Amino acid sequence: MLAEYWLEAATTLVATVALVAGWRKRQNKARQAFIEDYAFRARLQQRLATTYPHLTPAQQDLVLQSLREYFQICREARGRMIAMPSQAVDLVWHEFILFTREYDQFCRKGLGRFLHHTPAEAMQARTSAQQGIKRAWRIACLREGIDPHKPSSLPLLFALDALLLIPDGFHYSLDCLGKRSDNNYCATHIGCSSGCGGGCSSDSGSDSGCGGGGCGGD
Repeated sequence: MLAEYWLEAATTLVATVALVAGWRKRQNKARQAFIEDYAFRARLQQRLATTYPHLTPAQQDLVLQSLREYFQICREARGRMIAMPSQAVDLVWHEFILFTREYDQFCRKGLGRFLHHTPAEAMQARTSAQQGIKRAWRIACLREGIDPHKPSSLPLLFALDALLLIPDGFHYSLDCLGKRSDNNYCATHIGCSSGCGGGCSSDSGSDSGCGGGGCGGD
């Protein structure tokens, strides 16, 4: 009798776990589809046109596509902080947040929680931004089929500011021996297990590491 009881209990537990796993999978797919199909306000493009007047309508659409991708990355991060790799995307994220009720509803339906915007200076530890940009890099690369440790190209969020010539943007490069400046960063350092300070090999070049990003969504 006792053996039968435990067998029945184990069977029930397995069935419950399977049901919960299936529900979570369906929920995640629904959130993914909601973010993918969401229509952003025209005001976001207007803000882009005002701040970066050199952008064409097609380039503005690319920024909004990148904002959508940032939210998808945050969805996959499951509550862990994701740093923002693009100034252009950060601009439209800020604009979206101003429509507080709409933004709250978007977050609840697309992420299952409210996504707070956390400035770098408000983060609890210096390493928070570094970990956030490394997490953003890893998920962005995997979503685009790029090896995060040996990338052959940059994922969209990390390539965007340089591609669109954003003057105050974060510019990432796969060439770590090239010329560096305050807003230029070596992308290949981000995926290295050695952390943000060093490269994957002794000749990696600059130690600029995991700079960029700064603010993030928690």
